[in-house]
Amino acid sequence: MAYPMTPATPLLFELAPKQFNNNFLVLELENEIAVANTALGASMTGAKVMIGTSGGGFDLMTEALSMGGQAEIPLVCCLGSRPGPGTGVATYTMQGDLKLALNYGHGEFFHFLVSPGDPQEAIELTNQCFYFSQKYKLPTILLYDKHIAEALYTRDNKEDKAKIIKSEKTTELKRYNSYEHTKDTLAIATEDAETIKKNFEMRAEQVKKLSKEAEKFEMFKIHGKKDSKNIIVSYGSTKGAILDAIKQGDLNCKFIQLLYLSPFPKSIEQELKNAKTLLLVENSATGELAGLLSKKLQIQIPIKNKILRYDGRPFFQDELKEEIQRRLK
Repeated sequence: MAYPMTPATPLLFELAPKQFNNNFLVLELENEIAVANTALGASMTGAKVMIGTSGGGFDLMTEALSMGGQAEIPLVCCLGSRPGPGTGVATYTMQGDLKLALNYGHGEFFHFLVSPGDPQEAIELTNQCFYFSQKYKLPTILLYDKHIAEALYTRDNKEDKAKIIKSEKTTELKRYNSYEHTKDTLAIATEDAETIKKNFEMRAEQVKKLSKEAEKFEMFKIHGKKDSKNIIVSYGSTKGAILDAIKQGDLNCKFIQLLYLSPFPKSIEQELKNAKTLLLVENSATGELAGLLSKKLQIQIPIKNKILRYDGRPFFQDELKEEIQRRLK
């Protein structure tokens, strides 16, 4: 379900021709607000629902996503990042929506966020979004960018199939309430202090359970020379260029690729703190991942160690290789 907006539109192109043979419905609506609210309605009936948009459309969806967090309605949102603010550069790529994806909506509720680095990971992480969304009854976000959405990839037929887990439908048609409410089938709006307190504590306990279960999944990957003290950290579509740069330049580097951004994999702390040189590679102007590392692990990446590209173009391996070599010196 979506309103066409680059780079989420390819989802509609890919899925629409396949809907009748695969028992799902592709629906285009008049705007992103309609998409998000209709998706909640469909999910309330027990349907598994995924919506897609880019940054500007996601801005419009956040009120509905907050309702999903309050009313405990499962929903998967594919957020395709492109340059902003405003309409930005509509047909180019950037990773400037990380903070938006981590902090959307109002009030205090959990934000589940994952980001694939290639099509194989996109399949697996989308599946995990559905799993956690249904089990814990909350919105989940798959963050990617135009480079992932519209680049060409080759794949060896001998590669392992995507690791898929089964997710059961957990909602049914009943009364839902966007107000703080009682936890019975009537879902009656309440202003009772004790009930409000218990509901916040219940949501906090759900976060603990989800975060613990997420540890069973591959929350990050380690590439390159795994004993190296020179560490590159990144997420998303930069993966391909980083891997190629390391291989082409025979760089003495370890590459840590984050797949889960919320819940955050704190098990990477020791890997990062042992670094002699810690480099950030990101398609953004400010290096938003560095802020997340600082918040979660109190790890600071100096400006000179941030390799950033923010002209709407993806990284190229030869240029990136030279930048990494220069920073290592």
